[in-house]
Amino acid sequence: MEYNFAFDPQIPIWQIATILGLVALPVLYGLVKQVRGSILRFIAFAALALALFNPSLLVEDRDPLKSVVAVVTDNTASQKIAGRAEQTETARLALLKNLAALNNVEVREISANDQISTTTDVSSALFSALKSGLKDIPQERLGGAILITDGQVHDIPEKLSELGIRAPIHALITGKENEKDRQIVITDAPRYGVVGEPYDITYEVKEQGFDTEQPVAVSIYLDGELITVEEVLPGEPYIFSDTVSHGGRNVIELRVEASPEELTETNNRVFTNLNGIRENLRVLLVSGEPHAGERTWRNLLKSDASVDLVHFTILRPPEKQDGTPISQLSLIAFPTRELFVEKIDEFDLIIFDRYSRRGVLPILYFENIARYVRDGGAVLLAAGPEFSNEGSIADTPLNNVIPALPDGNLREVPFKPLISDTGAKHPVTKGLDNGKSEDPDWSRWFRSVGVQEPDGDIVMQGGDQEPLLVLNRYDEGRVALLLSDHAWLWARGFEGGGPHVQLLRRMVHWLMKEPELEEERLTAETDGNFLVINRQTLGEQPDDVDVTKPDGTDVAVALTPNGAGLFTGQIEAPEIGLYQAKNGDLTSLVHMGPPNPREFSEVLSSTSKLEPIIEASRGSIQRVSEAGDAIPRLLEIRPGATARGNGWIGIESTGATVLNGINRIPLFTGLLGLALLLMAMAGMWTREGR
Repeated sequence: MEYNFAFDPQIPIWQIATILGLVALPVLYGLVKQVRGSILRFIAFAALALALFNPSLLVEDRDPLKSVVAVVTDNTASQKIAGRAEQTETARLALLKNLAALNNVEVREISANDQISTTTDVSSALFSALKSGLKDIPQERLGGAILITDGQVHDIPEKLSELGIRAPIHALITGKENEKDRQIVITDAPRYGVVGEPYDITYEVKEQGFDTEQPVAVSIYLDGELITVEEVLPGEPYIFSDTVSHGGRNVIELRVEASPEELTETNNRVFTNLNGIRENLRVLLVSGEPHAGERTWRNLLKSDASVDLVHFTILRPPEKQDGTPISQLSLIAFPTRELFVEKIDEFDLIIFDRYSRRGVLPILYFENIARYVRDGGAVLLAAGPEFSNEGSIADTPLNNVIPALPDGNLREVPFKPLISDTGAKHPVTKGLDNGKSEDPDWSRWFRSVGVQEPDGDIVMQGGDQEPLLVLNRYDEGRVALLLSDHAWLWARGFEGGGPHVQLLRRMVHWLMKEPELEEERLTAETDGNFLVINRQTLGEQPDDVDVTKPDGTDVAVALTPNGAGLFTGQIEAPEIGLYQAKNGDLTSLVHMGPPNPREFSEVLSSTSKLEPIIEASRGSIQRVSEAGDAIPRLLEIRPGATARGNGWIGIESTGATVLNGINRIPLFTGLLGLALLLMAMAGMWTREGR
């Protein structure tokens, strides 16, 4: 019970003040002049004043409340290395057991997990978790807070007042003293680069706790393939230089050799994504016999600002001799040797549009074109009737890299181009606009070239399911064979047209090895705390994907169908760090969280970071035993007292209570108040009447 007084006047204060002011004057006069009975008059009028103010006695019914003690457990990534997770859990259980032995304590457990984000480098946010976990607890109930952490905390306030906690804060530090660690960081790396152009990556190997610095080996990988090994000195910046090998994402990974003495190998790997951009793609377009769709390819390629097009149309073959003066023949001679011998490797793509061998290119040049393909070049053959006739390009050494050879038949019947079963899975033809499997909503074509024994992926078919578009690879290069010269009907809008730009552009970019159009592809990306894996394939159900986590453990991820040729799987990935997905010969790397997280750049157990804020709160910072079972004793202390000592830490006993109800006892109401007032007045008159 707690007792207090309260006043509840029944008339306005100004009226009470007026009444008391009028009666106070004679009383004060009598007291000053020492008139007989002045003391009794003062007592009588004091009783009147109390009656006017209506005093009451308040009796509060309260129950005591337990002091709240917050136990904040650091469950971030650095706490899961070198046995710290087990050490932390053992210390937590021992602490909870000791707190349970204190009858006047209520425990509030708070877990601080990784704050995964690509925009912030705050990972171990213990104080944010503490404030959030205590937002419903009044300050007068908080008896203290105890942090179980390795000391690497990234949101330590500069001043204790910013935290808004008056109770002592203690820290139990996990890990060991004199730990060692080695890590590699990328200090500067470009996000974009031009294919074939050089780029630089600046990196550094850092060591903590080692007595001497010895040269270490750094292995550098591109898309999972080892490209070089460099010897470097820790603490010195180094530059790795190379050229952008292909368009799209180039995954460059750096690995520093591990030391048997270091704390963890998790931060011995780092990677960066370099997006390769093709600038001024060089395309050679050779148009043979003039036809209605001759300008389709030219218009498509010229509409792309990144394409540097070289176009030649053969209007007059060498064997044609009609006496026309040379000055009236053509604007420019066809520089065959310069194009197909001296500068052929400078082109990203060569297109032969209805080209037939008519003595323009010597046989030796076709051997060089075939070599160009096998060395990584790309050729597109847009065939027409000439492909089946005498002088066909198929009758040259180029036939070794042509996906199909003509059978001599030319089919000139109306048909709708259809996407084959393979084409429904292939990125070049999958999902073409209005491309329904049986009756696509696009116009007909009227001519196709028959072939025999096609070799490659038949992604589109003509009439009677004959091959229409065949794609194939030859060593490092690629070839596409379009067996009709009627794609221009789509461009002209005949019968509503068709997706000619979409189809032809995809075909061209597949030939130039656009990663997004690879038919066999493995990608991994993050979605919140999940790792999403996509597997593109032309085959059947692929095997499970093996995922290597940042801590080195492996997990198999099953894939489920997610559309034609696409299989998807996902796993929860709460840990910050590098994840590697592997399926057969395909690999993909992805990083969860910021590229160089502080969580792994600062992994050594430390007491120095927390020491200022802990001491400002009157708390203590102490290491737990290596096994985690030996922690300081807990003592209850009064608020404001010393909260730390040799082998013990203090928890404030706040003495907070909760109010159940209030009983009001009026002191000057009813007969009692009237009797007291009458007695005072009677005594005053009696004294004055003598």
